[in-house]
Amino acid sequence: MNSTRKIVLLNLFCILFFYSVDAQKIVGVKTNIPHWATVTPNIGIEVAFWNNMTFELSGGYNPFEFEDGQQWKHWIIWPEVRYWFWEPFNGHFLGLHGVFAEFNVGGLNLPFDRLAALKDRRYQGAVNGVGLSYGYTWIVGNSLLLEVTGGAGYGRLNYDVFSKGKEGFKINEGRKHYFGPTKGAVSVAYVF
Repeated sequence: MNSTRKIVLLNLFCILFFYSVDAQKIVGVKTNIPHWATVTPNIGIEVAFWNNMTFELSGGYNPFEFEDGQQWKHWIIWPEVRYWFWEPFNGHFLGLHGVFAEFNVGGLNLPFDRLAALKDRRYQGAVNGVGLSYGYTWIVGNSLLLEVTGGAGYGRLNYDVFSKGKEGFKINEGRKHYFGPTKGAVSVAYVF
């Protein structure tokens, strides 16, 4: 690596690491607790970048298959820009988020009529969307936070429908425009 690159990288590191507003905490690492209920390991990072603005990048990944052809495989990424009414990582915020995901879900017996088809079929596809969110963060300890957020917006779903099981055959395909919830989280975060 030449010396010019080293100097540029060192300067970028110093700007990102040492920049703060009034010595506020500027980086948070978090996990969405309800996402773990779907056996989905997840993590997010949020960085304050300008006055009352932060950028969050959260994601989850579920590679697991269960017995009897049940699966809830997916990965999901939520980038979000947030405006905080008081200060970053404290109180009310509004956000503009994206949602990008791929899924392979089926064989599930869920108690929702709208998702009854998941019992005998498997859906494989992707969703891309955008939405607005609102949330609130409580300071629980010196560096520990509890955050609740919800969002709604638009999503474009492209998917194929298969018969139940890993070796199922393709039955149909679909393309849908979706308007509704696009984000929901109850997160525990550590800021520094």
